[in-house]
Amino acid sequence: MKIDRHDQAKILSPDELSRLFSAGLKTARDRALFGVCLYTGTRIAEACSLHTKDVYAIDGSIRPRVTIRKGTTKGKIETRSVPVNQQLRALLEDYSSSKVYLFPGRHGRGHIHSDSADKILRAAFLELGIEGASTHSFRRTCLTQMHRAGVPLKVIQKISGHKTLSALQKYLEVLDEDLESAISTLKF
Repeated sequence: MKIDRHDQAKILSPDELSRLFSAGLKTARDRALFGVCLYTGTRIAEACSLHTKDVYAIDGSIRPRVTIRKGTTKGKIETRSVPVNQQLRALLEDYSSSKVYLFPGRHGRGHIHSDSADKILRAAFLELGIEGASTHSFRRTCLTQMHRAGVPLKVIQKISGHKTLSALQKYLEVLDEDLESAISTLKF
């Protein structure tokens, strides 16, 4: 029986993210790949299999939204479209691909495999001393940060592609300060 541990991937702190994107990820491709995961809440396999046309227009400009095609999603149920924020735009401006796939595999054939992306990330985590994190940490960090910012769960669900709110809620970390804040709002 397969055990789903995605809800256990570490939520990355702002300091860890800063160190990762400034020193741990060595190439523009790697920063763009994991930036897509972080700023769109995509799974690593979804990011790895993006086509260049899903992100860049024919003139080379960055589209306002990243398109995650249903054929590459976990449930293969529906295509989703996620707005590109300024941080992701900057990472994508530093990177470009003229291949069919946004993140081509070895020798330009196919796309980078998610296992290869995982190896790149694990090396960066090891170098920086970040423990308990994985490729899925970007998805959990994205969804949790949106939740903490007060984004409605239905909106987060639309971005993440979760079929149910209960599936989405497994991703959202609740901290002690969240509990304290919630209790402090009670007035009877």
